[in-house]
Amino acid sequence: MLRSLFSGISGLRSHQTMLDVTGNNIANVNTTGFKSSQVQFQDTLSQVLINAGGAQGGVGGTNPAQVGLGVRVAGITTNFTQGASQSTGRSTDMMIQGDGFFVVRKGTDTFYTRAGSFDFDATGQMVLPGEGALVQGWAAVNGVIDTNAPLTDLKVPAGTLMAAVASTKAGYSGNLDSAAADGTVLNRTVDVYDAKGNERTLTLTFTKSATGWTVGAGDGSSTVPPAAMTFAADGSLTTPTTLTVGAVSVDISKLTGFSGLDTVKAQSQDGQAAGTLQSFSLGADGTITGAFSNGLKQTIGRIALGSFTNPSGLEKAGGSLFSTTVNSGDPAIGTAGTGGRGSLQGGALEMSNVDLSSEFTSLIIAQRGFQANSRVITTSDEVLQELVNLKR
Repeated sequence: MLRSLFSGISGLRSHQTMLDVTGNNIANVNTTGFKSSQVQFQDTLSQVLINAGGAQGGVGGTNPAQVGLGVRVAGITTNFTQGASQSTGRSTDMMIQGDGFFVVRKGTDTFYTRAGSFDFDATGQMVLPGEGALVQGWAAVNGVIDTNAPLTDLKVPAGTLMAAVASTKAGYSGNLDSAAADGTVLNRTVDVYDAKGNERTLTLTFTKSATGWTVGAGDGSSTVPPAAMTFAADGSLTTPTTLTVGAVSVDISKLTGFSGLDTVKAQSQDGQAAGTLQSFSLGADGTITGAFSNGLKQTIGRIALGSFTNPSGLEKAGGSLFSTTVNSGDPAIGTAGTGGRGSLQGGALEMSNVDLSSEFTSLIIAQRGFQANSRVITTSDEVLQELVNLKR
């Protein structure tokens, strides 16, 4: 049989693969996080008709004469260039700016994706819609995240509780007017909490007399008798610098005694009431921050990202997911904005990186290549027909 016949067949197969890849790219032009693919061709083995000869004895060298035996697909590579950003306004949508992949789990298998359209299921687990893959990251313990710990399923269940914390410290700052009239009384309060979150009011009472200011304190169950306050020449407080009211140590060392101002106020306290989760937000570094009914915010978890030495070595697993191969290398897991993993943008999604103008051009090239190879087969058939017709 003619070699050209089989070369034409190989050309049809290869260009059909090119049509398949291009058609898949066009079909996914609006798929979130989709990465387009390109086909590379290479020639197959060539049959040697005449071997090369070297120059010798006054005779010049000769080149080899070879006939190619067709074409084949050398590879299909994935293009990981950044896709366009589309703003959605949804707090659970995340887009990676730069390299990196979200890490998700399905059963015992771990996958990687650029699609950041997340949802929460009935149990509060963060999932990919359609796939149900669980988003991986680090859960916070009392608002603290350990990124060296193993990855876990991120979860933001409704009714998440922030435990009450007993107040142990409180602080006051400001100025006491050294020129205030005798008998002036200033009451400054701050709310403190016990271990069960019960709130009580701690009050500091400042009284001006002919000899200067005194300070006393009470919280309804414990009292501190008034004590004389002394100030240095530069206006700073020398004694007393702390008061102990029940289990709370009150720092008043930042008070000053200049003339003409009364600005004393409670500055801080370290206790809190219990609270339940009301809402949450996603930060640019993947941190999930919850807003609680006690008016406080606390870190709940952080989304993990992975990067690869050779992302083109990843294998598409469907559902906009990728799985590792022996040629992709192991993932480097870490947080957004570190280790070349890119940063995160909330309320937006990365669209497909398919270039329609390029894909339609490839479609035309594949079509014409397919037609040309079909003409080779037709011509080879006509030649064979002529051979058959030699015998009438």
